Amino acid sequence: MNLVLDPVAAIGRLVINSLALVGELAGFTASALLGLVRPPFYVRNFGRALLDIGFFSLPVVALTAVFTGMVLALQSYVGFSKFDSSNVIASVVVLSLTRELGPVLAGLMVAGRAGSAMAAEIGTMRVTDQIDALSTLATNPMRYLVTPRLLAGLIALPLLVAVADVLGVAGGFLVSTVRLGFDPTAYLQDTVTSLSRIDVISGLVKAAVFGFIIALMGCFHGYRSRGGAQGVGGATTSAVVSASILILALDYVLTQAFFTP
Repeated sequence: MNLVLDPVAAIGRLVINSLALVGELAGFTASALLGLVRPPFYVRNFGRALLDIGFFSLPVVALTAVFTGMVLALQSYVGFSKFDSSNVIASVVVLSLTRELGPVLAGLMVAGRAGSAMAAEIGTMRVTDQIDALSTLATNPMRYLVTPRLLAGLIALPLLVAVADVLGVAGGFLVSTVRLGFDPTAYLQDTVTSLSRIDVISGLVKAAVFGFIIALMGCFHGYRSRGGAQGVGGATTSAVVSASILILALDYVLTQAFFTP
């Protein structure tokens, strides 16, 4: 009988724990968003988070975008030249970057850099009782620590993606004109004519959602960390992994919402 009941009990515990985690995350998100409509709002914390998520993540996002555009142009040429369709490379590069690769790769890079940093910082504050000290000083920890970071992630990542799109297209243009011998004027004309407003808007909307998710996962896992340095390390890993998985899953959902007829 135990051979039958034990797996069922394990599945039941997993489902209950998963639902409890989802409920805890929903309550955490609601408490953080409440800080946007109820004072006080900590502008200095918001500015610091905006710099950390946006400006300090710019180098790694820029390098990723440039080399992605270069590799995408080169690989597209190798593939499409077999079918005498190398004239579509400009369209492939700009659409791939603005719709998918720009927001997804930027989100993954920021999750690894800024999301882990948020989880480590808040997790350290949790295990050293600094968050409890904020409550003792009549400061709401959610509004002080989480709300500014959520808003900063929501704003910073679309700006990063806009820069990444431009740099990625520039990388593809560089390889196509210098290495592959394309005419610069014709390449730019193909890029402009193939790009539509919905392509840019969809990428920026994805970036805003991804930025919110990155900040939310970093703050959530850091806020609930326990057990000293080991707990902080586990929270950091969980923040990066969960943010990365949600980015990939939500990318599919948003792509279907924007482009499915």
